Amino acid sequence: MRQDGGRQDGATRRRIAAAACGGLAVILWACGGPGGGSEGDKGRGGAGGESDRAAAGSVDGTRIPGIGDRWRARVPSDSRQVVAVYGAGRNSAESTVVLYTKSGSTWDSRPLGKAHNGAKGWTTDHHEDDKRSPVGVFTLTDAGGVLKDPGALLPYDRSPGYQAPRGWAKSYWHDFDYVIAINYNRRPGTPPNDPIRPQGQSKGGGIWLHLDHGSGTSACVSLPKSAMERLLRTLDPRRHPVVVMGDRAELRA
Repeated sequence: MRQDGGRQDGATRRRIAAAACGGLAVILWACGGPGGGSEGDKGRGGAGGESDRAAAGSVDGTRIPGIGDRWRARVPSDSRQVVAVYGAGRNSAESTVVLYTKSGSTWDSRPLGKAHNGAKGWTTDHHEDDKRSPVGVFTLTDAGGVLKDPGALLPYDRSPGYQAPRGWAKSYWHDFDYVIAINYNRRPGTPPNDPIRPQGQSKGGGIWLHLDHGSGTSACVSLPKSAMERLLRTLDPRRHPVVVMGDRAELRA
């Protein structure tokens, strides 16, 4: 299957998704599936930096490594859990994820490993099908997936409707076994597959944290299954979790 997805291939995949998932077709297409990444993105090359060196323990309680004043100011004051996604570069599909939890005045860090973001990298002006993940700070309020609830603290919507279409390559079939909705252009407090996009279709949506398939995504952030399970069991709505995501250079701004 072509990885760059021509117009005809894209239309075919949309028809497959529609047949398999009905109303979820738009959501699943936005979040993943063939065409998301290139063969060159499948390596697990490092995206190292300041955050990786600090990830083994506690860091300055007033600062999360690699997050500059611009983005830190957008983290809600009551948020005590931050999922930081550090992209390797503006045009890279590779990233590193660290979970920070604030205890008292200290941010305790737990590295979650390598991940993938949009196949073409990152953007501060995301649009539908641009293959770039949106840079920003977004709340995390809702989860779901094909598999049974692993003990999630966030509301968890289990449904076979999250199943990736079987017309996609096998490497993508388990992408949505677990998902956590990133509250970009969506209504918080609704299941991850809610199709409503408050800013309009052109601004994209259906952007999730989900299982990794080894290459870049359409706009989501994909992680190993063990990392997703840890997030589901750790992210607590009482701690008002958010994700801070973007390429390292932009996040340092």
